[in-house]
Amino acid sequence: MQADGKVVDGSLLGDANGVEPAPSRVKDSGKWQKPRFSRKALMKCCLVKWIIASTQPQDKDSSDSDLELSTVRHQPEGLDQLQAQTKFTRKELQSLYRGFKNECPSGLVDEETFKSIYSQFFPQGDATTYAHFLFNAFDMDRNGSIRFEDFVIGLSVLLRGSVTEKLNWAFNLYDINKDGYITKEEMLAIMKSIYDMMGRYTYPCVRDEAPSEHVDKFFQKMDRNRDGVVTIEEFIETCQKDENIMNSMQLFENVI
Repeated sequence: MQADGKVVDGSLLGDANGVEPAPSRVKDSGKWQKPRFSRKALMKCCLVKWIIASTQPQDKDSSDSDLELSTVRHQPEGLDQLQAQTKFTRKELQSLYRGFKNECPSGLVDEETFKSIYSQFFPQGDATTYAHFLFNAFDMDRNGSIRFEDFVIGLSVLLRGSVTEKLNWAFNLYDINKDGYITKEEMLAIMKSIYDMMGRYTYPCVRDEAPSEHVDKFFQKMDRNRDGVVTIEEFIETCQKDENIMNSMQLFENVI
């Protein structure tokens, strides 16, 4: 299911989910279809929608955004510095900041806010667990709140980062306890949280066993030395060499 409540083709979850893709979408090779999400669609992700929706037209010059920084409890880095750290323009950062400040006057986002955002965009599913995992991926300081800097740096990677940057971010998401390794249990927890939020409402419907089968197949490929964990090197190397995994790994981008 997309953020606007429309049904998402279950084939995005790959052939490990027990779904029979529509005949017209199956290649002769039997390989999965690439997710049908354009760059424009990614720019309409839940978090961006949430921020932009709070931005009201304002007759302010560019210097006003810098002056506004003194009104919040946490003051972000200067816009010039953030522009150098991200792939957003100054105008885009100003727009994101105004929306962020409108929604979070303190300058910080807590986990309950994340849960509220995703419950609004995915009302027919349970987004609580996924929002928890996603919040922890953005919370780089591990202090229970997300600063504006962390927020836009994460969005920049997800929306405009290189393949390697996105894979590093994805590894951080799947590495739930942040010990530098991904276990099968961690990967399954993330996958189940996505299915809880949107999987059961995809078309065609997916089976209850789908998350486990999906993880078993991918973990076997990623754990190259069979030590029961996946390192960042194994994760990136396997993803870059396996088109099927790369296509499926893009699923998390579609629900940010």
